[in-house]
Amino acid sequence: MKNFVIWAILIAGVAYGGSKFYLHNEVGDAMDMAVLMMAPYANVEYQGVRSTLSGELTVEGVRVRIDGYTDDLYIDRIGIDTPSFFSLVALSDLAGKGPDAMPEYVGFLIEGMRIPVDADYFADFYEFSLAMRRADSADDAPAECTGKYGFSPETLAALGYTDQVMNMAMALRDEKTQYSIEMDVSMAEMWDIDADIAFAGNMMTELMQGMMYRPRLRNMHIEFTDRSLNQRVAAYCEELGLSAAETLRAQVDSFKFVGESNGIEFDQYILDPYKEFLLGKPTLVVTAQPNNPVAFSQIDLYKPSDVPALLNLAAVAR
Repeated sequence: MKNFVIWAILIAGVAYGGSKFYLHNEVGDAMDMAVLMMAPYANVEYQGVRSTLSGELTVEGVRVRIDGYTDDLYIDRIGIDTPSFFSLVALSDLAGKGPDAMPEYVGFLIEGMRIPVDADYFADFYEFSLAMRRADSADDAPAECTGKYGFSPETLAALGYTDQVMNMAMALRDEKTQYSIEMDVSMAEMWDIDADIAFAGNMMTELMQGMMYRPRLRNMHIEFTDRSLNQRVAAYCEELGLSAAETLRAQVDSFKFVGESNGIEFDQYILDPYKEFLLGKPTLVVTAQPNNPVAFSQIDLYKPSDVPALLNLAAVAR
């Protein structure tokens, strides 16, 4: 019996080591191919590949330099997360096994993505985003200090940031009648978002529709937690000459702009809790529970003022 246990451990160790070598070799080859394909557009370097028994597979120490720019984008870790190491092995044969290779959930993670606020590529991205939003008042003090059209590099520096540091963990779960996206995103010393969004239907069936795919929302729960951004914005707006009342009005106007950009006119059931959030309550919780699943493509068919009722939107600050 003792010899059997020893041999079982040895065989399991060899199998695990072989599987790990196979995975790392496959991912390494894929990364090398991706680096080669991106060569005309960006120089990408990475330190190595790492996997765990808990089901994570990550590429470590990524540095990206976009062609035409001199500043780098850094990522500590980027990869996928599954229920176990064996789920990773099965997932590596997704092309051969199809949906049968899908584990209970598949997660995607990014840790330590750092963008210097004075990076040359970020400045160009900001200008591009202004053009896309057709922003004609981005230099106005209320729009600038609240980031109505996104925070400019200069505004981020004035708010006290030298880098934007993002971490993200996202998981896709497929159930019998619905699939969901669970997501945790944080920007260091700015904010955290914890979201759980459920859609009607089977995930693989829906995604196989390709361009015909129309996600149908069943429910949504989002928690937005302030990590000092609100206080920084209020202080900077004051530096630019805005009173406390003008700052609050500008912050609410920026929030309304986000809704309008997505075809939604927020009502007082959303705006009043948002004001409480701006005035000191650290967390804003927004939920949507439509009576029937709503396709995002249908939202444009409604007046923006009717969308909150359609989605059964609600919010609370705490």
